[in-house]
Amino acid sequence: MATESMVVDAAKRAPTRDSLAEEEQSSSPMKKQKVEEEEKIYSETHVPELGCKPQWDVDSYDGREYESDPEDRKLFSDDEEYDKYRRERRRAFDSKGFIYEPLSGNYPIKDLEALVYPNVTSRELMTDLANLCVKKLNETEKKTVELVEIVRVIVLGGGTRKAYITFMARESLNGPLIEYQAKVVTYAKNLKPPVPILCRPTFTKIFNPLNHSEGLLLRVSGGKLRILAVHVDHLDDSNQRSVFGKEDPLRLDVVVDFHGSVLADTYTYESQTGFPAKGSAQNQYFYWLASLESQYNSNGFLHQITASADFSRKKQGRMAASGPKSSAPRGFGRRTTVGSAQKRTQKKNDEKDSNATSTVTNEGLGVSKLPEAKADVQKQALAEDDVLLEQKLKAERESLRKKEIESLAEEALARGDRMFVYPLVAKPDEDIEVFLNKTFSTLSNEPDVLIMGAFNDWRWKSFTRRLEKTEELHGDWLSCLLHIPEEAYKMDFVFFNGKSVYDNNDSKDFCVDVKGGMDKVEFENFLLEEKWREQEKLAKEEAERERQEEEKRRIEARKAAIEADREQAKVETQKRREMLQPALQKAVVSDENVCYIEPKDFKGGDEVKIFYNKSSGPLGYAKEVWIHGGFNNWIDGLSIVEKLKADSKSEDWWFAEVIVPVGALVIDWVFADGPPKEAFLYDNNSLQDFHALVPLRTPEELYWSEEESLIFRKLQEERRLKEEAMRVKMEKTARLKAETKERTLKKFLLSQKDVVYTEPLEIQAGSPVTVFYNPSNTVLNGKPEVWFRGSFNRWTHRLGPLPPQKMEAADDGSSHVKTSAKVPLDAYMMDFVFSEKEDGGVFDNRYGLDYHLPVVGGIAKEPPLHIVHIAVEMAPIAKVGGLGDVVTSLSRAVQELNHNVDIIFPKYDCIKYNLVKDLQFNRSYHWGDTEIKVWHGKVEGVSVYFLDPQNGLFQRGCVYGCADDAGRFGFFCHAALEFLLQGGFHPDILHCHDWSSAPVSWLFKDLYTHYGLIKTRVVFTIHNLEFGASAIGKAMTFSDKATTVSRTYAKEVAGNSVISPHLYKFHGIVNGIDPDIWDPYNDNFIPVPYTSENVVEGKRAAKEELQNRLGLKSADLPLVGIITRLTHQKGIHLIKHAIWRTLERNGQVVLLGSAPDPRIQNDFVNLANQLHSTHGDRARLVLTYDEPLSHLIYAGADFILVPSIFEPCGLTQLIAMRYGAVPVVRKTGGLYDTVFDVDHDKERAQAQVLEPNGFSFDGADAPGVDYALNRAISAWYDGREWFNSLCKTVMEQDWSWNRPALEYIELYHSARK
Repeated sequence: MATESMVVDAAKRAPTRDSLAEEEQSSSPMKKQKVEEEEKIYSETHVPELGCKPQWDVDSYDGREYESDPEDRKLFSDDEEYDKYRRERRRAFDSKGFIYEPLSGNYPIKDLEALVYPNVTSRELMTDLANLCVKKLNETEKKTVELVEIVRVIVLGGGTRKAYITFMARESLNGPLIEYQAKVVTYAKNLKPPVPILCRPTFTKIFNPLNHSEGLLLRVSGGKLRILAVHVDHLDDSNQRSVFGKEDPLRLDVVVDFHGSVLADTYTYESQTGFPAKGSAQNQYFYWLASLESQYNSNGFLHQITASADFSRKKQGRMAASGPKSSAPRGFGRRTTVGSAQKRTQKKNDEKDSNATSTVTNEGLGVSKLPEAKADVQKQALAEDDVLLEQKLKAERESLRKKEIESLAEEALARGDRMFVYPLVAKPDEDIEVFLNKTFSTLSNEPDVLIMGAFNDWRWKSFTRRLEKTEELHGDWLSCLLHIPEEAYKMDFVFFNGKSVYDNNDSKDFCVDVKGGMDKVEFENFLLEEKWREQEKLAKEEAERERQEEEKRRIEARKAAIEADREQAKVETQKRREMLQPALQKAVVSDENVCYIEPKDFKGGDEVKIFYNKSSGPLGYAKEVWIHGGFNNWIDGLSIVEKLKADSKSEDWWFAEVIVPVGALVIDWVFADGPPKEAFLYDNNSLQDFHALVPLRTPEELYWSEEESLIFRKLQEERRLKEEAMRVKMEKTARLKAETKERTLKKFLLSQKDVVYTEPLEIQAGSPVTVFYNPSNTVLNGKPEVWFRGSFNRWTHRLGPLPPQKMEAADDGSSHVKTSAKVPLDAYMMDFVFSEKEDGGVFDNRYGLDYHLPVVGGIAKEPPLHIVHIAVEMAPIAKVGGLGDVVTSLSRAVQELNHNVDIIFPKYDCIKYNLVKDLQFNRSYHWGDTEIKVWHGKVEGVSVYFLDPQNGLFQRGCVYGCADDAGRFGFFCHAALEFLLQGGFHPDILHCHDWSSAPVSWLFKDLYTHYGLIKTRVVFTIHNLEFGASAIGKAMTFSDKATTVSRTYAKEVAGNSVISPHLYKFHGIVNGIDPDIWDPYNDNFIPVPYTSENVVEGKRAAKEELQNRLGLKSADLPLVGIITRLTHQKGIHLIKHAIWRTLERNGQVVLLGSAPDPRIQNDFVNLANQLHSTHGDRARLVLTYDEPLSHLIYAGADFILVPSIFEPCGLTQLIAMRYGAVPVVRKTGGLYDTVFDVDHDKERAQAQVLEPNGFSFDGADAPGVDYALNRAISAWYDGREWFNSLCKTVMEQDWSWNRPALEYIELYHSARK
């Protein structure tokens, strides 16, 4: 492969017009005059007046712009595609000119060193012509291409000729060599000036051995001689032969590299029969190689054929030159015509790839080598020549460098600068020398001077180097060599003495701009990518560590399981052994009056006859006698069943032929008057059963050892199957959960489409995004202009906010307007608001929350928030109502979004401590003259701090119901804040709930805001305004943000006097349910686990189990479930009516619940007694709380009735839908927000990207509930297939905390603004 130094050396060795002229001028005055005349003739004839005007980059191979067949135009749909086709066709025509085609009239210039004018060679003429094209290229495309060396020239035409010139060039100073093509038109007798047509890098061609490509690169190396490039032309274009067909005419044009220099001339081998086979022609070819060896003192050749003619920029530095036959190069012997290369058969080598490579050595071909001694001498001589040549070139380069540095030093001093760099233009991935004149520096008296710096504003790759004295410059100049990294756009540095004395350019530091590399923005992106790669690496390492730890835990668990199974096998074996002993003791060989066995000696696996005296027992009058048997004290149950036959010798004796079980120590049996499940009378040996020892039995110790191994293997297999089933179930659960979360996020984004949405819907980091906004649904309705104001990462992005952009009308004709923005790589959130003017005016900021949309694929992650809930209820350890569910489930959901969550909770004596994991003492502190002990544990994976004041306030056996509840919980709230302060906690959010923890809001603002909890914000949630309105009102005043548990309930209570003054910070967010707690696929309380895929089968099995457990009729009837607290709020009068209405419609009804009011409880006890006596097969009222039964009712019921008079949110209807039960609800609060009537709410559901999911009614009377319940039951009876699809639909809707958690995160961030 050619190197840059080879081409440079070749350029220096090749004669030019100037060098020849200088040689002639130095000879004699007469020659000098002659040269001047010839120069004049050359300049006058070379560039005459311009005639016709071929166009730059248009003229094609045949001298005119290529015009395609008119029929071709019909193949393209638009002009742009057709023009592209024409350009490609023209390029293909142009490219032909650079290929030697004897039949087309073009031919190569055979000798570039031959004179075409006095003292002007073909090479020099073609260099001038090529430079015309280079100049034109540089002018038109603003490039800096510089021609280095002509490689080959092919000429086409007669009076008007076209020269196709291939040459090596550089596109920048000291840049890599690139092969270029130039085309120029010349005219006979130079009547018109030459016209440049094109100049471009060589068009890449891939060699195809099946299609006789124009180019083949052949490198021959050995000693110092290498054949760098070979051009192969096949005169026969047949593609039926292999690439070196036996009869294909062939020409090899070889460019020779000798001692690191590329010789200008070529050696040519030509054959009319292709590469020769064995014989004289092959020997002639080898003779040619040997002559080259001899001529260039090369000891042997190595042939490597690379099937490629790729001279693209990716192959920079490779010279692939082809040329004609020519005379031998000057200074060497004459050219020798020789034979062809060894034929390479594609089939033999199985070469299918267009870049396939094969290597053949001369030794394998039988080529003789020069004597080793002679070769050693030749190598030594060549090495000496190489050294001399390298020394000469090095000296020349050093001399040039010295002159340039001296000039720069003088210029620097003239400007008053004490520092300069060489070269002046710093480029990435190159070296640079830094010079400092110590005399004019603050370091003039320091013995040591060092440079300290970094790149890109001191942000990349710092360095420290010692400066050394520069002997080549006059004055006190010091210097050092530095390498500029490829990522640099700027180099920053100072000089110092290694201690505390600095020269920092008058506190401005020194800097050098780096040209041709990254700019600042690109470097920022590069840093982000580096950070992302580092994060990916760390994540993979962490994942691998976790995998290894998990594997370690799995192995340890496996070992423990094996040991447990071994121990269990021993225990089970011992238990069986003890149970078998009585049978062994009772066993007899025979009882001649009752039964006996023949033969007497038998073993396991043998067939024996068991005889029975029918008249000896209760079966004397039985028509049939059967033996029911087993072995080893019935270890495997009933394993022997045979009908006895009468013995021909005696009518009283009967017998059965049976196989003795393998492994039996003793056989056990009874006799009966029929087969199993049909027998009535038995002879069981007076309740002792019959037992017989197996005479040839396995030794007892060996038997029990084998039995223990058998039990162990059985336990192992059972464990394996159980673990595999659990693994499959866990994987499916995780997949369903992930799919649900992804579907919910998409629906969440689509649900805002009536106001705002993006294309693409999922915003990708590093990509553009278009934001669509519908002002007609916002406060900007009717405004003449809409302006977009945005940023990223919750308005904290390093690039700051985007400039305001005026939005334009969307293309779809809707009322939406749009604008676009580029999303940076480190974005995790896109933020925006809208305004009516560029400078502000009316804003739509989503009622203070702003618009925020998540960005995926970024290299930065959102910093986690720290949220602390202070609450007095928590499921499942101390649950009273829905508040406990919300505290636990919301905490888990927010934690799953990678935020940090803690809960502070009273340590009641009634907590279900079995559900608290890792409970341990944490610390103790004092407040209010009371010691408060703190315990820490995990509940449902959430961190919980339990406060245990030693004053007994929470040792009452209950959560609520004490006369001093307000005081108890007030003390708890104050103690919780004191715990945070004394414990050094600095949460972002304090979240308190309902009246019971409302005091947190004002205690925090009054007493703790100024004592270390400055950044903390308070969020208050109203779960039910019916209780503690006074405390709730005060909390609304002091909280930063307030919520309630549904949007409709927020509207319903907006007029309340404790709420109305604070509507600006009041928001409704629908509660969710915990999909892990309420999961029919992993519910141990129901008979068959199910998903939406098998909801019909799962619910059918649950209904059957529910009917069986409660004593209802096992029938296919519509079943209505009611799970509720029996209070007036829950619409108890509507519940009673619905029960009777369901029974009237021949349905079944199940109620589960209790009343805190004894009067209501007694009322329902009386109703239960009445229903159980009159409709006991279709109605059951369970007037208590039963968690397992509630799961079964949700799964077994077709409908769940929730007729609440008011319902802030309601979880019952959400759990019902999770289990595929269709809700029947009254339109109030959260019931209205979550249930969409199948007949009346299709549009409302569609706006939420949902489908209708239930039946609802408006009134609070009997006709209202009848309207919904009748439609529901009729749908069950009349359209079972439709009803089943509705069950599947409601089950697939996501009513978990996935979406509410996102809304709460937005609220938390809004509170912190």
